[in-house]
Amino acid sequence: MCGIVGYIGPKEAVGVLMDGLKRLEYRGYDSSGIAVLENGKVTLRRAVGKLEKLQAVLLKNPLQGRSGIGHTRWATHGRPSEENAHPHIEGGVAVVHNGIIENYLALKEELKKEGAHFKSETDTEVISHLIHREIKNGKKLAEAVRRAVSRLKGTYALAVISEDEPDKLVGARMECPLAVGVGEHETMLSSDITAILNITRKAIFLQDGELVVITPDGVEITTFDGAKVTRPATHIDWSPVMAEKSGFRHFMLKEIFEQPRVVADTFRGSVIEEKGDVFLNNFNMRAADIDKIVIVACGTSWHAGLVGKFLFEELAKIPVEVDLASEFRYRDPLVDKKTLVLAISQSGETADTLAAVKEAKKKGASVISVCNVIESSLTRETAWSFMTHAGPEIGVASTKAFTTQLVALYLIAVRLGRESGRVSPEFGKTLIHDLVTLSKKIEHILDSAGRIEALAKKYFHFRDFIYLGRGINYPIALEGALKLKEVSYIHAEGYAAGEMKHGPIALIDEDMPVVVLAPQDASYPKMLGNMEEVRARGGRIIAVVTEGDKEAVLKADDVITIPAASHRLTPLLLTVPLQFLAYYIAVLKGTDVDQPRNLAKSVTVE
Repeated sequence: MCGIVGYIGPKEAVGVLMDGLKRLEYRGYDSSGIAVLENGKVTLRRAVGKLEKLQAVLLKNPLQGRSGIGHTRWATHGRPSEENAHPHIEGGVAVVHNGIIENYLALKEELKKEGAHFKSETDTEVISHLIHREIKNGKKLAEAVRRAVSRLKGTYALAVISEDEPDKLVGARMECPLAVGVGEHETMLSSDITAILNITRKAIFLQDGELVVITPDGVEITTFDGAKVTRPATHIDWSPVMAEKSGFRHFMLKEIFEQPRVVADTFRGSVIEEKGDVFLNNFNMRAADIDKIVIVACGTSWHAGLVGKFLFEELAKIPVEVDLASEFRYRDPLVDKKTLVLAISQSGETADTLAAVKEAKKKGASVISVCNVIESSLTRETAWSFMTHAGPEIGVASTKAFTTQLVALYLIAVRLGRESGRVSPEFGKTLIHDLVTLSKKIEHILDSAGRIEALAKKYFHFRDFIYLGRGINYPIALEGALKLKEVSYIHAEGYAAGEMKHGPIALIDEDMPVVVLAPQDASYPKMLGNMEEVRARGGRIIAVVTEGDKEAVLKADDVITIPAASHRLTPLLLTVPLQFLAYYIAVLKGTDVDQPRNLAKSVTVE
């Protein structure tokens, strides 16, 4: 969940490390710190709170040096405090760590018996002690790290520097992301490629059980057993400016406005309009070989999976289950070689989703994925991956990643439908045309941002919201409520509208705004009935309706409109105004929109 970065090269390390940490701060912002080799000595600066606190410390007490490591923390073991902030240093060895060491208490007791003194409550500090012990026993840094990790149980990405070998930086990976950025006479380590983009567009992605030694002019990768690994660098298409705000007040707002482009980027090159078909490179799944599809995901990606269920069942006629990845492996899931498991994750590093994938593979299922990050753990664990083209998503609350996931699922469903014969060429042409015209409709919704901002001023003081949707739009009610919770800290719940009378209706009064998703589809008459039920109990209705609506607007207190679209793509259009509503309410409440409290972008711990 934390972010780590390391640098060695000709530049002043502090500037490079701080720039990298700014790009990683979405991974955790309880505390931060850097350690630099200054005049042959490891020198440390740490601070509690967001990165600006560390910047203030460095202004007061600057550091100089050409190599160092940095960390931004999402607390797991130990409260947010300066003592618990990384890096952790012991005997001239400095370590930053992302992950969880499960056996740290036993290791800590072992080290204490040898006279080790611990200064923090963290699991990470045992790693610095283990490495220092090996160096004291005559081992070089790389071998010391190799021996140390052999004692660890859990998940980790590490970056290590030592006063004994100031010309080297060592990294190690086990179930947490770690990339090596290869520049001109300079090299970096990072949890995420966004942190290396100002230095280089060439990256090598470590795999589990690998250790890397970097110098300004070289990269040497070995397995934990010492076997040499040769792996070419990957060229990264993302540019540094893609991770900047580009004049927007927040990354979340920028990423909402990027959706017309990234939606088009995600289907571009995959659709064959004249044939009504979809081309998915190296996708060789046949509907006849699949008895059922099981979608596993967490959070917003799980909501995308719920929409995907409707698409696969309608277009490919394959039964679908949607599982929370965090629950999947804790029962005995009924999957086998006739099951297609589809994992969805923006980062490709979500620990629960990766664990679900491994469980599915163990049971013989075919496993594919939808992901936004090239060479992530998920893409390596699965037989085939659909790479969305959202680009780096910095705001913790997912926006453009979600909409591109919906596009990806739509494309896979159409492909399976065409392959199975369930979707005719003529029907396929309609489906593709609907998708190709989608970006323009999203642009039209973006033009309504000002009206939604004005609406937010009317509702931001309320403490509870209910979101209602039916059918394929029910998951969007869940997603809309989640967005409001994440960024504004207002309690909100999403419900299938037909379930309102089975409990939630008891909550409705004049202090309960109800966001009703009522596009003109097959469920529209039922949604009108639900609106009447809310009105009868004094609830305030914000209705999201199709342009030109005549009935729902008469039953609502306030209305947001979306362009008419196929019911299969309406969920994507409904999502955008709900993102705006959550964003503007959060701004009015003065919360930290891009970095909501207690949340991190990539959940790499279970």
